[in-house]
Amino acid sequence: MPQGSSKKRERQYEHVKDSAKKRGASESRAKEIAARTVNKERARSGESKQASKTSTQDKKSASQRGGERSHSGSQGPTKDQLYAEAKKRNIEGRSSMNKQQLAKALGR
Repeated sequence: MPQGSSKKRERQYEHVKDSAKKRGASESRAKEIAARTVNKERARSGESKQASKTSTQDKKSASQRGGERSHSGSQGPTKDQLYAEAKKRNIEGRSSMNKQQLAKALGR
């Protein structure tokens, strides 16, 4: 924890670290997760001197975003998902089709 942290942030750090360890994270990974979480909360509440734009201006927490920024771009359904749908619709020749062909056959 950074020097001068409040008791609240110290408790938060310990809680997040313990939770991460319970989920199977190593000691070092649990410490990293806890530190990043507490630093982000400190930035949001104006307790830190330096903070990234994302940390201070995010409208939602990571759990509220539900993975909105977890991928760089929307790739759509996987080939396996397309194949399963083609199988369900009984599209012939599906086993030899690639992803683009499956998508076209399904009208996507």
